[in-house]
Amino acid sequence: MLRILGKFFIFFICIMCVDQAIKYLFTHGGLSVKSEWIDLVLTYNRGVAFSMFAFLGEYLKIIQLVLIVGIFGYLIGERAMLARFSAELGIILGAGASNVLDRFIHGGVVDYVFWHKWFNFAVFNFADVMINLGVVIILLRLLIKK
Repeated sequence: MLRILGKFFIFFICIMCVDQAIKYLFTHGGLSVKSEWIDLVLTYNRGVAFSMFAFLGEYLKIIQLVLIVGIFGYLIGERAMLARFSAELGIILGAGASNVLDRFIHGGVVDYVFWHKWFNFAVFNFADVMINLGVVIILLRLLIKK
C-alpha cells in the first residue's frame, strides 16, 4: 500500500507544483500573450467551470476542500481502484487541490488560457487540462480492458 500511495503522491505533488509555478508566473510576472488562436491573460474564476456556483462565495472553497478530502478517504477504502489508477487519480486530485489552493490564496482560481479560434471558450489553466487528461486516461484504460 505504501508503494501505491507513494506513486499517487508523486503525481499529486508534481502536478500541484507545476500548476502553482505556472500560476506564479502569471500572478507575479504579468505574462500576457495574444495570438490568433489563444490569448494568455490572467483572470480569476470565483466559480467552477464556466463560473458556475460563484454565488456560493467563500463557501465554495470549503465545499471543494471537503470533496477532495472525501474522495481521497474513499480511495483509501477502495484500494483496488487506487492501485489500478494511482497515477491518474494523483493527477486529478493534485490538479483539483491546486485550484482549491488558489481560492485560499487569491480568492478565486487563477486561469490564463483563453481559446478563441472558431468559438469563444472559457478561460482555463494547466490544472483544468490535467483533470480532463486524467479522466480521459482512466476512461481509455477501462475501454481498452474491455
